[in-house]
Amino acid sequence: MKIVIIGAGGRLGATLMREYQRKFEVAGLNHAQLDLSNRDQIRERVGTASFDVLINTAAFTNVDLCETQRDRAFHINAEAPRLLAEICRDKDAKLIHFSTDYVFDGEKREPYTEEDEANPISVYGESKRAGEENILAVKGRHLVVRVSWVFGPDRPSFIDRLIERAQENEHVDAIADKFSTPTYTMDIAEMLGSILDGWSPRALASDGLAARRLQGILHFANTGECTWQEYGQWALDCCQRFGLALRTKTVGAIKVSDMTSWVAHRPVYSVLSSAKYTELTGASPRAWRDAVADYIRRFYSKQ
Repeated sequence: MKIVIIGAGGRLGATLMREYQRKFEVAGLNHAQLDLSNRDQIRERVGTASFDVLINTAAFTNVDLCETQRDRAFHINAEAPRLLAEICRDKDAKLIHFSTDYVFDGEKREPYTEEDEANPISVYGESKRAGEENILAVKGRHLVVRVSWVFGPDRPSFIDRLIERAQENEHVDAIADKFSTPTYTMDIAEMLGSILDGWSPRALASDGLAARRLQGILHFANTGECTWQEYGQWALDCCQRFGLALRTKTVGAIKVSDMTSWVAHRPVYSVLSSAKYTELTGASPRAWRDAVADYIRRFYSKQ
């Protein structure tokens, strides 16, 4: 199976590149090689490539900057995915596109399912939702995977910045009234690998992951929910368990209302339900605490 990964230099794309090179024929395009705001470049670099599956992990993700660069946000997050889906349709290839929990308004107080109505409250969320709709409007068995609070070893995220602050400062804090779920890139890679195995021409099964059922929108996140403060506190607890030196062991609490520098609105509750994934595959994502502990053990305890 030939796979092309867009966003190969990003947090998720780099993980997929590394994990899949052992199993598939994989090529990657990073931002320097492909500018998703340039339609001609997309046609040249992607339209002329040979592949069975195209995985798009790239996006314009600066939530606040999207507010002042609306056109750029929609070019990258909405129009480019439509063109990628059209290219895949013409090649009879599959597109896997990653989206976000920010397509929801945060008013719900239980995990969002794929059937819940999207109602974004930021330009970033609007552009990502438009990208989803544009892909699904193109004929083909395309898959949109929504993920949340993605962390992993290939590019720093909230967890890495907080650990760094805790190593350098005697006081750190994090938001205590905004809820979602951390999602580990290694777990996303494993989940997606199962899907790709099912799509392989060598797959024995003619149903399940290999069948037409796995298309449209799919949520995937580690199970459970937490605030940024709870997430950060658990990370520091794990650092202590694995012997990483810290100047502070406690994460203080601040509120969303304290974030006066924010330009865009963010959903205060955006937990994603992975029940559909479990129903389709019989597998359940591991708990976010287990995923974070595994990450810190593997990538911090050796330091």
